[in-house]
Amino acid sequence: MTHFLDGKRALVTGASSGIGRAIAKAFHAHGSTVGVGGRDAARVADVAREIDGVELVGDVAVEADAERIVDDFAERTGGLDVLVNNAGFGRFARLEDTTAEDMEAVWRTNVLGAFLVGRAAARRMIAQRSGVIVNVASTAGLRGFAGGSAYASSKFALRGMTECWRDELRRHDVRVLLVNPSEVQTEFATRAGRTQEPSPKKLVAEDIADALVGALGVDARGFVPELSVFATNPF
Repeated sequence: MTHFLDGKRALVTGASSGIGRAIAKAFHAHGSTVGVGGRDAARVADVAREIDGVELVGDVAVEADAERIVDDFAERTGGLDVLVNNAGFGRFARLEDTTAEDMEAVWRTNVLGAFLVGRAAARRMIAQRSGVIVNVASTAGLRGFAGGSAYASSKFALRGMTECWRDELRRHDVRVLLVNPSEVQTEFATRAGRTQEPSPKKLVAEDIADALVGALGVDARGFVPELSVFATNPF
């Protein structure tokens, strides 16, 4: 049986590492032409070469870059069927130590960046009356925690924005999904200045990609609006 992703043109932001890279590889394995979005040109090129994808270098938090990434991919592949808004990062500190710059930087990528790319993609999908937008949030967007003012609030905002898009776009036959990974063993923690104890019982990026591929396998007349992925027993 042919999977929904077969023959689709899918753009994945933040695809040069971690969850984004795993999603890009999984989509390619299921027959999609994949746009590999990211800020690091060398890493973007490596992933694109690995999956015969389209290199899309730019910063989603910059309006001109966000629109160029979407337009460039659609023009080079003939269209856009799936967008995965995965670009994001975290900064963690207690309330009294969180700076305005921390808040602005995290929100600029995690919320504004997702909005800018999503808006550009939605305009195309509304016109063609088909498409899928996937926003990768976090279980931090379901429940806050000490030290998470910047990151958790950005993911709560992304979840709320996703609900707005879903209500607007489903009447245009565009599906909008939210994915909430819990702790995943990637470079995310190290880049955020946090330590992460490796464990074979904790999630890996491929687990999130597999879950998303499964959710997208639902016939286009229906969809999974929100998907949270937890490790069974990471303790």
